Amino acid sequence: MTWMNSFTAKLKMPIGISDFETIRKRNAYYVDKSSLISELINSMSAVTLFTRPRRFGKTLTMSMLESFFNIEKNSKNLFDGLEISKNEALCATWMNEYPVISLTFKEIEGLDFETAYEYLKEVLADLFSQYPFLIDEASTAENDKELFYNLQNCSATKAGVKKSLKLLVKLLFNYYGKPVILLLDEYDVPLAKAADNGYYKEMLDIMRGILQVLKDNNNLAFAVITGCLRISKESIFTGTNNFKINTITSKRFNEYFGFTEREVKELLQDINASSQYDKVKEWYDGYNFGGVEIYCPWDVINYADDFINEDKVEPSCYWNNTSGNTIIRSFIDRFSNEIRDDFEVLLKGGQIQKTIKEDLTYDLLHSSEENFWSVLYLTGYLTMVKESKFISKEITLKIPNKEIREIFNDTIKEWFATTVGNMNRNKLFQAIWNADVATITEQMTKILIRTISYYDYREDFYHAFLVGIFTGAGYSVKSNRENGEGRSDVVIKDNNNMRVAIFEVKYSEKKAYLEKDCDRALDQIRDRQYFVEFEDEYEEVFCYGISFWKKRCLVKG
Repeated sequence: MTWMNSFTAKLKMPIGISDFETIRKRNAYYVDKSSLISELINSMSAVTLFTRPRRFGKTLTMSMLESFFNIEKNSKNLFDGLEISKNEALCATWMNEYPVISLTFKEIEGLDFETAYEYLKEVLADLFSQYPFLIDEASTAENDKELFYNLQNCSATKAGVKKSLKLLVKLLFNYYGKPVILLLDEYDVPLAKAADNGYYKEMLDIMRGILQVLKDNNNLAFAVITGCLRISKESIFTGTNNFKINTITSKRFNEYFGFTEREVKELLQDINASSQYDKVKEWYDGYNFGGVEIYCPWDVINYADDFINEDKVEPSCYWNNTSGNTIIRSFIDRFSNEIRDDFEVLLKGGQIQKTIKEDLTYDLLHSSEENFWSVLYLTGYLTMVKESKFISKEITLKIPNKEIREIFNDTIKEWFATTVGNMNRNKLFQAIWNADVATITEQMTKILIRTISYYDYREDFYHAFLVGIFTGAGYSVKSNRENGEGRSDVVIKDNNNMRVAIFEVKYSEKKAYLEKDCDRALDQIRDRQYFVEFEDEYEEVFCYGISFWKKRCLVKG
């Protein structure tokens, strides 16, 4: 159910706002996910871990839970009109009736352990500063007061940091006489950053200690944790009982992270953009979370905002601008030979079958090709084909939508540019300036074999391929510029030696057509006189027709 306080002439989309209270008070557009509250209460799990890709509403969901349960707030007005408000008995029992600790780990990072650890201590200091009244209690033990002060002042030992949440839970329980609700957002970010920068063991030791608050703690009502990946229980949640893990393969809670088909249709209708439904579906739909069709909410909200303010804009890649997509590149660099064929199948709209491992550790993410596909699936870069079954941990995977396909394409273009840039291309360049078409053909074919096709072997792929070969090699590269009586594909200028090479690219539908199409490219250069404008300025002008079929090419001049 989509709900707003009132309709205005221009609806307000909460771009970059993940605070529930702020969204509600500003009368921003909100897609109602409040039914999650009753499902959580009814689940009776001491600890629930939700793992979802980034930008699927985890932080906003945690903020909603904090507003609902927090005994220090009066949130009734914030929930008026939402689905949960219809359950009056539950609201009377649970709304603003429990002490709540809400903590996010998403800002804890650093190039070394010392820096990240200082960030962690500062986050804890901010948390403890919210509860100065706890140490005014006469019943609070002196050693607890001392640790409280040290945590508040960033002077606690590592042993004290590990005890931080357990101490705060105990003090809140003693103060209110009620068990505490613990909300931990993005629990795995410190470990992800640590694995990237070489201090995983040190950070794991600290986080494992902090999370001991979950182990057999009678002072807790329940805990909710969110993250991107499910880290091995044995590695970080040791000894935690009654632990419920909800991933994108689980059958419960799936409609609460991301937008459903119905919610997207309602939103588009509310902004008078129902005619854009097919485009929005193509770009941002495609996720299958436990059998439920899900859209990425970050993208849909951003598109809606652009539509409102710019009137009927085309969809674009919003996810790509959030925090980078380095994980794809990091795996391509390590496993390019193993994954290349599968990548090409996916990029052409195909499907692959892979064994998925949901229980991972960040220090071993890059240890195998199996982990690679698991990470891409769990982080939202791939999704399970709706009709497939999760049998023996092997599922059928595909790229979910056009946006993610664009991310893959861009990443592979960057990878190709780097890969080619590291190759010794001198033999190829010498052949071009010596009109040695046999060697040009040989060298380009070798490079083709090492590439990942990010298009379905069409002229746009080969055009980009050709441009990429010369980029960063000291030449002036011009593509699709006006020359003579038409538009040549690629022009390479060697200004130091006053020479230029013109390439016309053709795509061959069959291997047998390579020579015919190559001749056709040469004829086009001659007929349209692409070379004329360079004859006065340059001492040498080389003209080449080049035809491509899959990873074969033929060059004539």
